[in-house]
Amino acid sequence: MPSSFSSMFHAAQALADNRTTARKLVENALDNIAEPHGEGARTFVSVHATAARRQADAIDRLRCQGQAPSPLAGLPISVKDLFDEAGSITRAGSMVLADAPPASMDAPAIERLKQAGLISIGRTTMTEFAFSGIGINPHFGTPANPWHRHEKHIPGGSSSGAAISVSDNMAFVGIGSDTGGSCRIPAALTGLVGFKPTARRISTKGTVPLSSTLDSIGSIGRTVKCCWATDSLMATGTLRIQDAPTGREGSTLRLGILSTSVMEDMDDTVAHTWENCLRRLSKNGVMLETFTCPPLKEIPQANSKGGFPAAESLAWHQPLLERHRSVYDPFVLQRILRGYEQNAVDYISLRQSRTKLIQQAADIMNHYDAVILPTVPIIAPKISDMHDNTRYVATNLLLLRNTTIANFLDLCAISLPCHQMGEAPVGLMVMGRHAEDHILFRIAAQIEHILAS
Repeated sequence: MPSSFSSMFHAAQALADNRTTARKLVENALDNIAEPHGEGARTFVSVHATAARRQADAIDRLRCQGQAPSPLAGLPISVKDLFDEAGSITRAGSMVLADAPPASMDAPAIERLKQAGLISIGRTTMTEFAFSGIGINPHFGTPANPWHRHEKHIPGGSSSGAAISVSDNMAFVGIGSDTGGSCRIPAALTGLVGFKPTARRISTKGTVPLSSTLDSIGSIGRTVKCCWATDSLMATGTLRIQDAPTGREGSTLRLGILSTSVMEDMDDTVAHTWENCLRRLSKNGVMLETFTCPPLKEIPQANSKGGFPAAESLAWHQPLLERHRSVYDPFVLQRILRGYEQNAVDYISLRQSRTKLIQQAADIMNHYDAVILPTVPIIAPKISDMHDNTRYVATNLLLLRNTTIANFLDLCAISLPCHQMGEAPVGLMVMGRHAEDHILFRIAAQIEHILAS
């Protein structure tokens, strides 16, 4: 999109003022996808060029008649390859499902966005079956991070293409899933905003599951408001612009800084950026208090046999493994097969442990308006460094370490870019309380304003 459209709301205003059209926005997105030296071919597994143009023209006609279905109607978005879209094969970034029949209908979350007039420009690549935070896909290619692109750093995963579709102006928002950080990790590594809602606020029907317990439907955009708008539409089917988050005027923000293991193994860039971020927040009147949360120390032990993703993905993949085991990405296959380490007692104990730890952690964290920590402790490594399996495994665990906390504790969370212009992207994660997503958006908007000033 033109540089003047720094967010979907700027573009929406241009549409309302007749300074652009949906067709122009779609053509611009398609041009960026088709750029010969760009990342489009590695970002999208399929592009809906003909359908997008047709829908854009229809929206332009409706807007001329004053009947646009929402203020955001006509804006192109991208859809992660694990969501059903009528007429498209849902491959989930894998060749295992290449022969599956096209979906007969849209996933409910995607249907609501389309009913509001948002246009799916295409389906984005992802880690196979969403089972990694790195974002590498051996089947469809891996789009390079926009930071120092010539060096080809990882985009983060599993919603890798979702992030690059936004960073490279191929879509205003990328719709993704988040089971352990899959929206927040790529957002942090590419300098974008990534949101994970409280699970079950948004239906996961019509999606390829990773973990039925932890899966949530999120988004990646340029601003908090972009993620708020798409979240509102996917959760409720409605959008009230007057409810857009603008911060919490007149109230002092009290944030808890989660310490201990989440602050370990930070590289120098993240450590420097984090300290600078805390200083900026403090200078702007935010109350910061470091605290520990002992229940979090029990999460690694609870997940020691692969956690919910291993057991629940194995149950879903069992029929496919019998016929297509050799087609899987070896790293993803290795993680799925960890499900065999759990028996019924292990799985039930895991569920019981989670219930206990959710309550214990809430008793401590709820003393604060929200809790902050680095989204990931390192900047994006190079794709070439991930060819070594040992390094791949270690990096994946490190990328997921902080973000998985919110999923395990059934919280909402958002990653905000907190680096200075020209520096390597670094994310600040803000964790809100269970089912208080609307409050988290207001807090995030306030922090976003401070960091931008």
